[in-house]
Amino acid sequence: MRCVIVSGLSGAGKSSVMKILEDDGYYCVDNLPAELISTFLQLANDSNELEGKIAVGLDIRGIEFRGKSRGKEKLKETLEKVDEFRQLGYAIEIIFLEASTAVLIKRYKETRRIHPLSRLSLDAEGQSERVGDAIEDERTMLMPLRKKADVVLDTSSLLVRDLKQEIDRKFAGDERYCNFYLTFVSFGYKYGIPTDADLVFDVRFLPNPYYVDELKPLTGNDAEVSNFVMDSEVAKEFLEKLTGLIDFLIPNYRIEGKTGLVVAVGCTGGKHRSVTFANELYKYYKSSEFGCKKDHRDIDRDRIRKQGDLMR
Repeated sequence: MRCVIVSGLSGAGKSSVMKILEDDGYYCVDNLPAELISTFLQLANDSNELEGKIAVGLDIRGIEFRGKSRGKEKLKETLEKVDEFRQLGYAIEIIFLEASTAVLIKRYKETRRIHPLSRLSLDAEGQSERVGDAIEDERTMLMPLRKKADVVLDTSSLLVRDLKQEIDRKFAGDERYCNFYLTFVSFGYKYGIPTDADLVFDVRFLPNPYYVDELKPLTGNDAEVSNFVMDSEVAKEFLEKLTGLIDFLIPNYRIEGKTGLVVAVGCTGGKHRSVTFANELYKYYKSSEFGCKKDHRDIDRDRIRKQGDLMR
């Protein structure tokens, strides 16, 4: 079992890191009280359902969920427990996220969120602590955790995509693992374009099996239809150009932080040409480093509609 504890200053990006780790295959538990971390680690180790990789989010709210006065004491106890688990052979790593006070203040102003310590700290007049003071108090309180961290990331000038690249590089765990997923969807234009499509390609220019009597009742999943479509030199050239385009786009989309790409291929009814081409794209990418699946949205639409007409 590999466990990553994600902590740091409020507003420095903990929630974003937890989402990234979840996409990387981690079972994520956020805002867990510090007192429960050791219990959770023991349960995770004993559970067959939580084998593999887990991530635990720990911030100032989890450390102080029973009051500010016990915060430092509770953090010390938690770190001692983490050390004990490490000595027992647990693979526990700590990510600590921080940013400059000026950047954190700006983020709080933009989001209009309240710093968690502001609600716990009152000045002499009973007013909530100013956000800048709350940030510095939190920085001081979490310093022991920062010293224990395996990775310290300053997110002051990081875009989310840069943060994602850094987390993926350090914690994806398996060099062969890639959290980018390709989905190839066939569809019929007369039923509308899939709403979740990132890229849409029209293959209505290819030879149409619909007009061949023995092929009309079949689908692109049948070899006779597939061979009929792909025997065309135009189809072969289009497949080569299309895979070349997708190969070019994938790394650029990943740089921008996308974790998946839905490629929709359409013909008139979504039964013959689009199904054939979605299958060809799936065959091309199924042995790649990316996750891959296919979905023939409208392949049975005509049959279902005709059965409905007969019932009426």
